[in-house]
Amino acid sequence: MSLLHVSSSPRGAASESLAIAEAFLVSYRETHPVMEVDTFDLWDGSLPAFGPEAAHAKMAVFAGKIPTDAQASAWQAAQRTFRRFDAADQYLFSVPMWNTGVPYVLKQFIDVVSQPGMVFGFDPKHGYAGLLTGKKAAVVYTGAVWGADRGAAFGVDHQQPFFDDWLRWAGISDITTIRFQPNLATADADTGRRIALAHARDAGKTF
Repeated sequence: MSLLHVSSSPRGAASESLAIAEAFLVSYRETHPVMEVDTFDLWDGSLPAFGPEAAHAKMAVFAGKIPTDAQASAWQAAQRTFRRFDAADQYLFSVPMWNTGVPYVLKQFIDVVSQPGMVFGFDPKHGYAGLLTGKKAAVVYTGAVWGADRGAAFGVDHQQPFFDDWLRWAGISDITTIRFQPNLATADADTGRRIALAHARDAGKTF
């Protein structure tokens, strides 16, 4: 059994989402000592692009064909990324809000692994079916402008609805949410941070 932490923040020690994720992991390791924990830093340079060759390969697979040459190489890179992702039984995602959505590197990750026969199946009559059933995910959502209690001038939430929908589409319906989204106009965010860290620690114990 294993847990994979997929990190989409490039901010290192300055990252709120990574600090909250670490609080989760500390508690998780204490109560799950036999579980393996791996971290996939999406900014570490190992995430492949999903460009023209990969897109052609995907459509070839959809058509029941086998990709060849450069398309085969691109498809193999996507398969390697998916295998690392699929090898985990549980997931922790740290997801900061960027421009009301998710970091582009997380969208790139989704585009790389969301392939037929990997993340999803498709039937012409019944549509998509998620293949990652039996897994569960914890998601740390952070941001500093948008908030459910703020007006339209502070943006809209394309972060959690998008990512939660992708998880469910992939077959993961057991989702634990941890949020920290203070208002930049508020001088003191410590209370919200303490609540988020406590929630993360509790979630890590019982996940």
